[in-house]
Amino acid sequence: MMSGHVNKPRVAFYDFASCEGCQIELTNYGDDVFLNLLQHIDLVECRETMSEKTTMAVDIACIEGSFTREKDRQRLLDIREKSAIVIAYGQCAVSGGINSLKNHIPDYAQCVYAEHSRDKQLQSQSALPISDVIKVDYAVYGCPINRNEFLQILFHLLHLKQPVIPDYPVCVECKRHETPCRIEFQADAYCLGMVARAGCDAPCPAAGIPCDACRGLVSDANLRAAMQLLKKKTGGQSERALNIFRLFNAQIIDKPLM
Repeated sequence: MMSGHVNKPRVAFYDFASCEGCQIELTNYGDDVFLNLLQHIDLVECRETMSEKTTMAVDIACIEGSFTREKDRQRLLDIREKSAIVIAYGQCAVSGGINSLKNHIPDYAQCVYAEHSRDKQLQSQSALPISDVIKVDYAVYGCPINRNEFLQILFHLLHLKQPVIPDYPVCVECKRHETPCRIEFQADAYCLGMVARAGCDAPCPAAGIPCDACRGLVSDANLRAAMQLLKKKTGGQSERALNIFRLFNAQIIDKPLM
C-alpha cells in the first residue's frame, strides 16, 4: 500500500496490445465524475485524454492490454520499477483476454492481415497477461472494465484501504436479483455464470444474454464439470463448447478440458 501523501498521488495509465476500450470507458464517466477524480489525483499520463508523458516515479500505474511483443518487456520492467502500485485493468491485461485467441490459431496473421501478414510492424507473439512479465498488485476484471468498480478500487487505494475484489460466481448475483437461470429453465441455452467471476452485477443474464465470463474465472472453478455441461447445452458440439469457453479465457482454457 502507499504511504501517506502531502501532495496528490501521481497516477499514470499505460497501454499495450488492446483496443484501449477500458481507458475510454473511464472517460465515459462524464465531466462531473472525471473532474472530481482529478481533484484527488495528479494524472501524469493517459493517452486517451492527454498528450503529456512522464518518466518520473508514479504512485499508481494502471496498465491496459496484453503482452504480445518481446520488445515491450523492458518498457513493462521500467513501469514496474518506477511504480509503487501496479494495477492490471481490463481482461487483456489480466489474463490475455480476447487477444489470446490467436494463441490457438497458427495462421491468425494470414486470416487477419492477408497479404500484409508478414509486414514487420504486424509481427507479434502469443498474447500473455501482464503478470507473466512483472508483478501486478491488483486486477480490475472485465471486457471492458466496470468503471464504477475501477473507481472504487482506486479510491480504496487513495484512502490506504485494501480493495475488496469479488471471487465468487456470477450465479450469486443472478440469485440476488432473482434473475431466472438460463441453464435451469432453457433447454438449449448456455451460460458460464457458474464459473465466471462476479462483480459486474450480472447484467447480461438479466437481459437474456448468456454470461461469457468476460471477467475471467473464479479461482476455484470446476472447469471440467462446466465444460461437460456446456457440451450438453451445445448439443454435444465439443469444438463449439471449447470456443465459447475460450472467448475471454483462451490463455486459461485448452484441450485437456475436453
